[in-house]
Amino acid sequence: MKRCPTCNRTFTDPNLSFCIEDGTPLVITDTPAYDAEATIVSPSGGHTSGSSEEQKVAAGDWKGPAYQPPPHFPAPPPAAPKKKLWPWVVGFLALLLLVLAGLGIAAAIVVPNMMRAAKNRNENRPVFVPSNPSPETNTNSNSNLNANTNSFGNNENENSNENANDNATPPTDQEAVFEDLKNIEDEWTAANLNADKKKLAKILADDYVGTQSNGSMQGKADYLRDIKPDPTVKRWEFQSLKLALNGSRATLTGLVSLESSGKEENLVLRFTDKFVWRDGRWQAVSSEVSQVKEAQN
Repeated sequence: MKRCPTCNRTFTDPNLSFCIEDGTPLVITDTPAYDAEATIVSPSGGHTSGSSEEQKVAAGDWKGPAYQPPPHFPAPPPAAPKKKLWPWVVGFLALLLLVLAGLGIAAAIVVPNMMRAAKNRNENRPVFVPSNPSPETNTNSNSNLNANTNSFGNNENENSNENANDNATPPTDQEAVFEDLKNIEDEWTAANLNADKKKLAKILADDYVGTQSNGSMQGKADYLRDIKPDPTVKRWEFQSLKLALNGSRATLTGLVSLESSGKEENLVLRFTDKFVWRDGRWQAVSSEVSQVKEAQN
C-alpha cells in the first residue's frame, strides 16, 4: 500500500507513484488493519504541514518500488482435434465392394461347374427301355387295332378280335381272290361313273397313287376331289383279266370296254390295278390306265 505524505491519502494501486490530488510522490507504508468504523480525514488542499524544505527532503528521500510486470498465467492446452467420419465411411464402402466382387467371382466359377455336373448326371442316368414283346403279341395287337380302326370315319366295330386274327392272314385261293378283285373292279367302275366318293374312299387305300391315260399322277385326295359323274356310259365289260397273287399283294390286269350313248365305237382302256390285303380286305394302292384303239377278245 502507498500513502501520500502531504494529504495522508492511501492508494492500493501498485502502479501509482504520485498522488492524484497534489502530485506528491507516494511512499510505501505498512497496511493498517482494516477498521470498518474508522473515519478517513482528508486535509484541505490549501493547508500544508511543515516547511517546504522538509517536503523537498522527504520527497527526495522517497524511492518507489521497482516496477514488476503483471503475472502471466499458463496458456490453456490446445483443444483435441475432432475425429473425421468420412475415412470410416470410405473404408466400409471399399470393404463392401471387395466382398461383392469376391461373391461374383465365386458364383461365376461355381455355378457353371454345378450346371455341368448336373448335366453329366442326367446324361449318365440309365434309360429303362421296355423289352420287346413277342411276335405273337405284336400280331395280335396289330390285328386287334386293325380290326377296331375304321379309316373312313365309320364308328362301327364290324369284326371282333378273333375275326381280326383270322383276317390278318391274306387268302391264298387264286379263284377266290380273282372273284373278289373282279367284284371290286365292278364296284370301282360304277363308283367312278356315279362319282360315289364314299364307295371310292373305301376301295382306295390311303397311300393310293394312280397314273392316268395322259401320264399325270393322282393321289387319293385329288382323285376324290376331281371325280365327276359320267351319265353317258350305259354299259361296261371286262376282258382278258389276269391275276398275279403274291402273299398279301395282288395285281389284276386286263381291258375294260365302255359303251357310251351317241358313239358308234366303244372306248377301250387297258388297266393294271394293284391291291394289298389290309384290315381284312383288299384295298387298291395303285392303278395305271391307257387307251387302246380297238377292243380285244
